[in-house]
Amino acid sequence: MKLFVSEGTPGSLPVLAAAERARGRAELLVSTVGPEECVVPFLTQPKVPVLQLDSGNYLFSTSAICRYFFLLSGWEQDDLTNQWLEWEATELQPALSAALYYLVVQGKKGEEVLGPVRRALTHIDHSLSRQNCPFLAGETESLTDIVLWGALYPLLQDPAYLPEELSALRSWFQTLSTQEPCQQAAETVLKQQGVLAFRPYLQKQPQPSPPEGKPITNEPEEEELATLSEEEIAMAVAAWEKGLDSLPPLRPQQNPVLPVDGERNVLITSALPYVNNVPHLGNIIGCVLSADVFARYSRLRQWNTLYLCGTDEYGTATETKAMEEGLSPQEICDKYHTIHADIYRWFNISFDIFGRTTTPQQTKITQDIFQRLLARGFVLQDTVEQLRCERCARFLADRFVEGVCPFCRYEEARGDQCDKCGKLINAIELKKPQCKLCRSCPVVKSSRHLFLDLPKLEKRVEEWLGKSLPGSDWTPNARFITRSWLRDGLKPRCITRDLKWGTPVPLEGFEDKVFYVWFDATIGYLSITANYTDQWERWWKNPEQVDLYQFMAKDNVPFHGIVFPCSVLGAEDNYTLVSHLIATEYLNYEDGKFSKSRGVGVFGDMAQDTGIPADIWRFYLLYIRPEGQDSAFSWMDMLLKNNSELLNNLGNFINRAGMFVSKFFGGCVPEMVLTSDDQRLVAHVTLELRHYHQLLEKVRIRDALRSILTISRHGNQYIQVNEPWKQIKGSEADRQRAGTVTGLAVNIAALLSIMLQPYMPMVSATIQAQLQLPPPACSILPTDFLCTLSAGHRIGIVSPLFQKLENDQIENLRQRFGGGQLEESFKLKAKAAPKPAAEEAVPTARPQQIQALMDAVTKQGNIVRELKAQKADKNQIAAEVAKLLDLKKHLALAEGKPLETPKGGDI
Repeated sequence: MKLFVSEGTPGSLPVLAAAERARGRAELLVSTVGPEECVVPFLTQPKVPVLQLDSGNYLFSTSAICRYFFLLSGWEQDDLTNQWLEWEATELQPALSAALYYLVVQGKKGEEVLGPVRRALTHIDHSLSRQNCPFLAGETESLTDIVLWGALYPLLQDPAYLPEELSALRSWFQTLSTQEPCQQAAETVLKQQGVLAFRPYLQKQPQPSPPEGKPITNEPEEEELATLSEEEIAMAVAAWEKGLDSLPPLRPQQNPVLPVDGERNVLITSALPYVNNVPHLGNIIGCVLSADVFARYSRLRQWNTLYLCGTDEYGTATETKAMEEGLSPQEICDKYHTIHADIYRWFNISFDIFGRTTTPQQTKITQDIFQRLLARGFVLQDTVEQLRCERCARFLADRFVEGVCPFCRYEEARGDQCDKCGKLINAIELKKPQCKLCRSCPVVKSSRHLFLDLPKLEKRVEEWLGKSLPGSDWTPNARFITRSWLRDGLKPRCITRDLKWGTPVPLEGFEDKVFYVWFDATIGYLSITANYTDQWERWWKNPEQVDLYQFMAKDNVPFHGIVFPCSVLGAEDNYTLVSHLIATEYLNYEDGKFSKSRGVGVFGDMAQDTGIPADIWRFYLLYIRPEGQDSAFSWMDMLLKNNSELLNNLGNFINRAGMFVSKFFGGCVPEMVLTSDDQRLVAHVTLELRHYHQLLEKVRIRDALRSILTISRHGNQYIQVNEPWKQIKGSEADRQRAGTVTGLAVNIAALLSIMLQPYMPMVSATIQAQLQLPPPACSILPTDFLCTLSAGHRIGIVSPLFQKLENDQIENLRQRFGGGQLEESFKLKAKAAPKPAAEEAVPTARPQQIQALMDAVTKQGNIVRELKAQKADKNQIAAEVAKLLDLKKHLALAEGKPLETPKGGDI
C-alpha cells in the first residue's frame, strides 16, 4: 500500500494518525507530495490524501482511508461510528471550513471564527459529558476520535478557539493531541507553521456561505437548556422531594483509617516536597492542593479515604542547604519540616498523615526492598565516572553540579535533570560543568556504585501498565511520559550516591554510600504510613482492595510511573501500585518563573502576609490549575476572578438567597410550590451536579470547579427573572411565588456549600453555619439535588462571603512579589541600623542572613575574577562588578557598617 499525503492539507492529519494502526499488519509506504501533484493517473485534478491499495484500487475519502486502516487492525464497524462519521461530513466539515477560511484567508478573529463552529463543538462536548467516557465511542480510542480530531486540529490547536467552558471537549482533544501518532501527524502536515500551513490550500477553496441560524451572541442559547426530557425532569423532581431521608448513613470514623472489606478504599498521596526549601504556589497546586481537593471529595462520597504526604529529607539538596545555613542536616530537616507543616495547615490541607522520611521505618522498608531486589538478581554493580571537585575534596552529587544541557543547550541544567526539556542527565554529560559550592570546574573520576536493572524489569512493568492503564484516570501527560520512557528502552539506573546524609546501603563494600534519593524517596509513602499505623501493609500490600491515587507535577512521573513500580514489582511482595497517576503541567509566575533568590513569586510562607484569605488563594490556584498545559499566576487575573466569579456571581447569589429568607420570611424557609419552570431548574441543577461528579471522579479538578460557578449563574438568573423582591409586595399568589423562588434559591445555596467544600473549606463551613445546614447534609454529597432545607427550617445570620480586591492593593502586591520584597528588605535593614561610631559596627541582621549575603559576595567575586582571567568583554565585567558592589553594600548594611567607597580595581 502507498499513502500519498501533502503538507498543508487538512485531510492528511487524520489519515497519518490512523496509519499507525496498519503498522506491522501490512506494508505501508507514506509519500509526501506537492499539493499540485496528480498521483492518481485517471484524475485530471490533484487529490490528496489518497491510499493506493495493493490491488491497484484507490481510496480518496479521508474517512474511508482511516476506516480501512482501522479494519486492518481488527476493529469492527458499528452503527455509532457510522452516525458520527455522517455527522462529521454533513455538519462539522461545512462549519469548520467556514471557520478556517475566515481565520486563515480573511484574517478574522475571535467570535467571527468561533461562531460558525460553536454549535458543533458544544454537541461533541455534551456527548462526551453525558456518556462519561474519555472517548466518543467508549473507553478506548476509536475511528470516530481520530477522524474528528484530524478535522478539528487545525482550528483547536490554538487554545483561543477551544472554549474554556467545554471542558469535556478540551480534555478529549488534549488527550488525543499528546499521543505520539497524532503529534507526528501534526508535525508532518503543519511543519511548525501552525494554522498558516493551510493557507495555500484554503485560498483555492470557494468562499463559504455565511453560517445559517441565529446571530452570534454571548448569551446562552435556549436550545442548550431545552435538552432535558420530561422523564429526566420527573426523576429529578422525585429525588428533590425525598430530601434528607434519601441520604445514606454516615460512615463511622476510624483511627487509624484502615481498608474495609466491601468498601471503596482510596489511598491518596502527594509528591513529597523537598524539605530544604519553602514551597511556592506552583509546588502547592501541583501536588498537595490538588490531592486535597480529591481527598475531600472522596470523603464526601463516603469512600474510605487515607490522604498522606510528608517531607523528603535525605539527599544532596539537604546537605547543600545545611552548608548554606551553617546547620546540621538533621537541624535543617527539623526546621523546614515545621515550615512546610505550618504552610499546609494555613492552606487547610486535610492530611490524615504529614510525616517525614528521616525515620527508622524508612531505613527498614527501603533496605528490605533492596535486599529482595538483590536476592532476585535485579541489582548490578558497575564503576561510574563521576565529577569530583578537587577544591572541595568531594565527589559531587547531581545537585551539586550545574552546566549546559547536552540536549537543549539550557545553561542552568542540573546534574540529574534539565528543568527546561525535562530529560534526565548524567552529570558528566553536562557541558561546561561547575561545582555549585565553589564554582570551580570539576574533574571526572571513578567510583563503584549499584544499579537497578530496569531492562530486566521492563517486561513486568509493561505488562502491569497494559492491564492498569485502560480504564484508569492517568492524565494524558503521565501516559505520554511513561510511554516515552518505554519506547526509548529502559536502562540500568544508579541507586547509590557518595553522600553521608541518606539511607545506608546494607551491602559489604558500600558502607560509605547511601541510597539515591529517587530510589528511596517514593518508598517514603510506605514508611510514613508505617509511622501512622503498624498495620501499614493493609494499605501498601493490598492491591486487590486499594485504589491508589498519586498526585505530582509532570517531572515526577518517571519515578512514580516507571522506577518505583519496577522496584516493587522486582521485590515480589504484593505491593499496591498506582491506579491513577495525576500529573499537572507547570505553573509560572506572571511572565517568568518563581525564584526565591530573586524575590520573584509568592511562596507559601508569604501568602498569609498578603491579607488575602487562604480560600481565595485555593480558589484561584484551582481555577488556573495547569491541567492540559502550563498556566501562569497573574495578579490582575486573580483580582478579576475574585471580583467577578466569587464576589459578583457565587457570593452575590448565596447572599441574596439567604437575605431574602431573613428579610421577607423572618429567617424561616418558606413553602415551595414548584412550577414547570422550577422543576426544569431542579433538573438542570441535578444535571450540572452529576457533571461535577463525573469530572471529579475523573480527577478533572479545574473543570469541576466550573460546574459550581455554572449552578450559581443559573441561580442568579433565576432570581433575576422571577424578582421575589417585587413579588413579595403583591397578591397572595405573588407572595407564594416569592416564597417558592426564595426557598428553591436557598436550597441551591445549600447544595453549593457542599460542592464548594473540596475547593474552599472555610467558605463552605461559613455558608453552612449561616444557613444552619443539618449535620448529615454537611458531610455527604448526593448525586441528585435534594431539598435539604425544608419549609420551616430556620437559618442563621447571613453576611457577605467575599471582599472586593482593589486595583491599588493588587498593584502593590504585584510589585512586592516581582522582586520588590528583596529591595524592601534591604531598605528596612538600612533604616533600622543605627549610625555606628567610627570604631565599631552594630550588626542589624540575623547571622544566617549575613552568612547568606557573604556567600553571595564570595560567589559573585569568583565570577568577576574568572571573567577578568578570561579577559572577557569590558562591558560584561563592568556589569558583574556592579552586581558585586551592590551585594557588598547590602552586606555592609546588614552588618551595620558604614558604606565605603571601593578602591579602583579592588575586589
